Amino acid sequence: MDAKTFGNEKSMRFNPIKDKAAEIIEWFLSNIEGNVSDDVLFKVNLAVEEAVQNVVDYAYENGLGFLEASVKFTDQGVLVIKIIDGGVKFNPLDASDPDITLSATDRAIGGLGIFLCKKLMDKVSYSYENGCNILVMEKTIK
Repeated sequence: MDAKTFGNEKSMRFNPIKDKAAEIIEWFLSNIEGNVSDDVLFKVNLAVEEAVQNVVDYAYENGLGFLEASVKFTDQGVLVIKIIDGGVKFNPLDASDPDITLSATDRAIGGLGIFLCKKLMDKVSYSYENGCNILVMEKTIK
């Protein structure tokens, strides 16, 4: 693990990520400082849990790869969370939203985690650059 700080941005690289979902999630939460309401913190926590768990479970065979995590606050009061991995190319935003009007037994498996991320956060974006998946989630805190 390598920790770095750039201005108000903090980042950490976890490698390998196998069995480290809880540690990665805890790192995110411990680096969200300032006057953040319990409601916003709950939403961010759930979105981070879903996104990190997906990378840990599906990005690499046997969890043998890295996850780079970063947190920053903009001057406009926006919390920006970035998750970068070098695993299998996968854009979670390409998937259709699940039909939550159906019962759990009638609904297709998968897709609920990223759906929650999109609903809980103000903005979620994805890009693929230099062989890496980059997921950015933003939440206004002011």
